[in-house]
Amino acid sequence: MTNGENSAVVRVDGLRKRYGDLEALRNITFEIKTGEVFGLLGPNGAGKTTTIEILEGLRQPDGGTVMVCGMDPSREPDALKQRIGAQLQATVLPDKIRVEEAINLYAGFYQHSASREMLLDRFGLVEKRRTYFENLSGGQKQRLALALALVNNPELVLLDEPTVGLDAQVRRDIYGLIEHFREEHRTTLLTTHYIEEAERLCDRVAIVDHGQVIALGTPRELVRGSGKGTRLEVTLAQPVAPDRLKKLEAVSDCAEVDGKYILHAQPAAAAVAALLRFLEAEGNSLLDLHIAPPTLEDVFVEMTGRRMEDA
Repeated sequence: MTNGENSAVVRVDGLRKRYGDLEALRNITFEIKTGEVFGLLGPNGAGKTTTIEILEGLRQPDGGTVMVCGMDPSREPDALKQRIGAQLQATVLPDKIRVEEAINLYAGFYQHSASREMLLDRFGLVEKRRTYFENLSGGQKQRLALALALVNNPELVLLDEPTVGLDAQVRRDIYGLIEHFREEHRTTLLTTHYIEEAERLCDRVAIVDHGQVIALGTPRELVRGSGKGTRLEVTLAQPVAPDRLKKLEAVSDCAEVDGKYILHAQPAAAAVAALLRFLEAEGNSLLDLHIAPPTLEDVFVEMTGRRMEDA
């Protein structure tokens, strides 16, 4: 690899892209350092896929500068493709292509390739090597997509929503594979709208909304900078208007989500005591209480006024 430790594999400065009247990207700026897992976190339509497609050389920007592995994707797309690996949102292969045939086909596109046997073993596809693509499960297709993204042993791996549509167990399996990229010091860009995914996998995160980076840092830094305070997840025996809970001592806000009440409080002990007094006076009771630090979801809500799933 040509990049030194902690040098930037990706540099994006003032990136802009418009589709007719839609301004998809508005002055996007970030860097990705060698060996880190960097996340673009945001709701659907935030501009994440457009950004990653420009980095791959699949789309031309309308403004700004982009450097990937020391190259401009719009000027040197062929050379760049030798040094990056990409998994798009949907991997479309012929139904009747076998797993090992797909790996061999992709390997033929590059000057250098990783061991086919290693890829089959690493991504749990040895027993599926002769299986047609159409007969793979959703999780197996995604593992094959990741194997194809690494077939040229790339310096940079670009993963666009790699776990969307997968069940919880398969998603955790994919997490393990991506965490292994970090152990190899392989630079990875991950787009996602899953909060848990970004918090678990990413060394640093850029939160994107309406084509803009609204926050950038490690998950811990972003959460620490939030003014929300401790997060209380409360389940009550009887429903209560969230506005009433918001008025409790030390509580800064309250929202009802899927039958639970999400309160933010500082200090938490004072809020819990006030909640118990309130419930006793109301003849209500506490069924469950979970206390946790704020999440990246809380950061997003604080900066945009809405939940990511509602954006």
